[in-house]
Formats: sequence, structure tokens, C-alpha cells
Amino acid sequence: MVKARKYVVKNHFKGVPKREDYELVEYEVPALKDGECLVKTEWISVDPYQRAYNPNVPTPYDQFGYQVGVVVESKHKKYPVGARVVSHKGWADYTVISEKKTNPQDSDYLLPDLKGLSNSVGIGAVGMPGATAYFGLLELCKPKAGETVVVTGAAGAVGSIVGQIAKIKGCRVIGFAGSDDKVEWLEKELGFDKAINYKKADIAKALKEAAPKGVDCYFDNVGGEISSVIISQMNLFGRSAVCGSISSYNEDASKQPKATILQPSIVFKQLKIEGFIVSRWLARWPEAFADLIGWIHEGKLKTRDHVTEGFENVFDAFVGMLAGENTGKAVVKV
Repeated sequence: MVKARKYVVKNHFKGVPKREDYELVEYEVPALKDGECLVKTEWISVDPYQRAYNPNVPTPYDQFGYQVGVVVESKHKKYPVGARVVSHKGWADYTVISEKKTNPQDSDYLLPDLKGLSNSVGIGAVGMPGATAYFGLLELCKPKAGETVVVTGAAGAVGSIVGQIAKIKGCRVIGFAGSDDKVEWLEKELGFDKAINYKKADIAKALKEAAPKGVDCYFDNVGGEISSVIISQMNLFGRSAVCGSISSYNEDASKQPKATILQPSIVFKQLKIEGFIVSRWLARWPEAFADLIGWIHEGKLKTRDHVTEGFENVFDAFVGMLAGENTGKAVVKV
């Protein structure tokens, strides 16, 4: 019998998630049935949506999330021993994957051929975050060469990919991030035309200087007042893809922060603002992965992992990511 460990969420979070909100459960993995395989986890992803979805999921629940693992025992038709699989099995060091799906969120697939890249990229730039950047920007914002694209949370897993794809498409790119080090990384390493530290800058003034002709596309990861300011400077028929609202995830649901009203900008600029969840395009993720892998190997797109070592440190990695400690994709090496 294999002994496994998993993180179980006991409580709905109040503010920043706390260690006592979780229980680390040890159990013996039952014998495999036909159509199942046992996967040993190698990489675990921590992401903002794991905080955002918490109030809506009945507790207790196994902490969901993407992971990459290697098949160590198999009665599964698609996944032989030695295969690497990306699944949504979350914070567990061993998981059982079944051919039978009972939960629509229970997606899994073979790790794409990364052509020599670290397998951790399979839960980052060539995983759910990369697909989020790819489809949110290209399907909803539809940027054209020469246009100005703004992205918030620009140094994170999604935002850093959004900005680089926009550059590949011939756009001028402005990113907002929360530290001078992140600003320097975005400008010097990733090729953003301008990056702004939102914690120090007068946002409206800094954006006006960086984009004197206005903003055509806005990829919104954070919500809040910064988004109201950016949307107020958008051009006629501007497009915004709303990916997340990191600024409010840890706030009391009954005391949500208020931001400047958007309707005048939306009406008079005739803006298109659309929220999305990337599973909308799940069947098309391989299209995104093929382009993303190609761009990485062509040197057009750079990836960066913020690595935390050790299964016992997943919670710390999660809270650190929510606090903006990561530059690039926050991952845990098991």
C-alpha cells in the first residue's frame, strides 16, 4: 500500500488564508481498479483562483489545483507507467486518476511535449495560466498591431505571458506590478515598453504619460480602483478581458472595497468588457500550447518559475503568492 498525503480545506477563509484552515491528512491509497492509475506528484501549482473559489465550495474539501506527476502504477488505457500527466488533483503527493469523470472540473491530460523545458512549465506558461493569457487576450481583446495593451498583475503567471503575447502581436505594452524589481524584470527581461509600480506611482498620471494616445486593450487581473483608472483612459471601442480580481479576494465579502463608477466610460467610449473562465476553451488548449511552446523555443517568450521546495511548504507558497511575493509562476517542487 502507498501512503499518501493531501491538504483538506476545513474552513471558508476569513481574510488571508490561515494554516489552521487546512488539515494535512495521511491515508493509504486503495488498490487500483480497472481504468485507474496512480500518479506521484512532481510539481504543484498555487494560483489566485484557489482563494477566489473558496467561499463557494462546501467544506471540507480537498484543495484543488493543477499538478504534474508521473504514473507509477496503471490500469488506465491512456496513461501507462512512466507517462507524465497534468491533472486538477491539487495539493496531494499521490493521486488516483480515473477514466470515469464525475466532476466537470476533474480534467487531466498528458503533459505536452515541452521539447526540453522543465516539466513545471506544464502548470505555467504551457498550462492553465498560459491558456488563460492566450485566449483571454487573443479571443476577447483581439489586439491589433500598433495598439496599446495594458495588463495588471503584469509580473504574475498570467500577466507576464499576456504582455509578451501582445508584444509578439506588434502592440505597445504597459504593465502594472507591485515592486521595483518586478518593474525592472518586465522592462529589461520581457520587453514591456513601460512598467509601473502601482504602489509608488500616481496611477492616472503615470498611465497618461505612458499611453498619451489612450489604451486600446486592457487585461484585468486585479480589479479595484486601478482598473477604474485604466478603463477611464481607454479609447473608443476599447476591449477589456476581465480575468480576476486579486485586489478583493482576501477582503470581507460584506465590506468589499469600492471603486469609481465605470458606466460613463463604458457608455461614452462604447467599450466591450467581458469576464471569462479559461475552461471555456478547454477543447482548444492544445492550440495555445503549440503556439506557446514554439514562441518559447524561438526566444520570443520567456518563462520564469518562483519555486518553493517541499510538499510541506505548499501553504506558505500559496499565501506568499497571494501577497505578491512571486515573480513569474509560483510552483512547488514536491
